[in-house]
Amino acid sequence: MAEGSAMHAGSRLPDDVEPDTCAAFRDALDRVGSKWGIAVIAAAGEGPIRFGELHRTIPGISRRMLTLTLRTLERDGLLTRTVHPTVPPQVEYTATDLARDLFASTRALSAWAENNHEKIAAARAAYDDAAT
Repeated sequence: MAEGSAMHAGSRLPDDVEPDTCAAFRDALDRVGSKWGIAVIAAAGEGPIRFGELHRTIPGISRRMLTLTLRTLERDGLLTRTVHPTVPPQVEYTATDLARDLFASTRALSAWAENNHEKIAAARAAYDDAAT
């Protein structure tokens, strides 16, 4: 623990780690950790994008999973959905400022994962070897 950090009375959590903050963090990680959420946010972060283009841009995502992911991200305020009154209707998705902020925040975590992937793999191998 960092020098000068205080602990909650009767807890091992530092004072600056509140249970409500942990819940909010887990909720954000659900978006970041979902298989498709960040990919959709990244694709929609460059400006309006239509469903078909999103589907072509993200390899491996099914149309059904893309639909579910879009609904979840829209519900969370991370995407805006705009329906243009054409025949047939044209629908576009755009990342919100909130989504762009989340995406920027994931860059540090992504860099950490990339920089430490080999260390984690080595630790897992050492653990597995010791367990057998």
